[in-house]
Amino acid sequence: METNPNAVLRVPPAAPADALAYFTGQLAFRTDVSDVHSALNDGDPGFTLIDSRGRAAWDQGRVPGAVHLPTDDIAARAAELADPARPVVVYCWGPGCNGAYRAAVEFAKLGYQVKEMIGGMEYWIREGLPVATDAGTERGKPDPLTVPAGGVSCSC
Repeated sequence: METNPNAVLRVPPAAPADALAYFTGQLAFRTDVSDVHSALNDGDPGFTLIDSRGRAAWDQGRVPGAVHLPTDDIAARAAELADPARPVVVYCWGPGCNGAYRAAVEFAKLGYQVKEMIGGMEYWIREGLPVATDAGTERGKPDPLTVPAGGVSCSC
């Protein structure tokens, strides 16, 4: 029996069929900020983008075109703000926050198809994408440690 001291391979990778099922499943539940940005720029993206953060965070800055629906209000207000026949994409502050998961749970309970925008507002900002406030829309510089310096796409 061969042992491998390498921490990466100490637990062997999954079989290809299992990997295919797992990663396809992840794509059914998640999308990223670059893909959301691209879809929003192409006209009708086919989904409603939901910012599930509180009022103070929304006022500080949000994704242009997002609908503000804090998680605690989803059960009462979802049908008035998001067509139940369209998927919703939810986001919260960032990867250190599970608010988007809680929002996704609330939408799923109501029968919506739902995806999480991974990275949330933090990665939206870090990629230098436009941020809306009541004063207008601004676009910051991308963080060169998180996005290619020449643009907002890793071409993946």
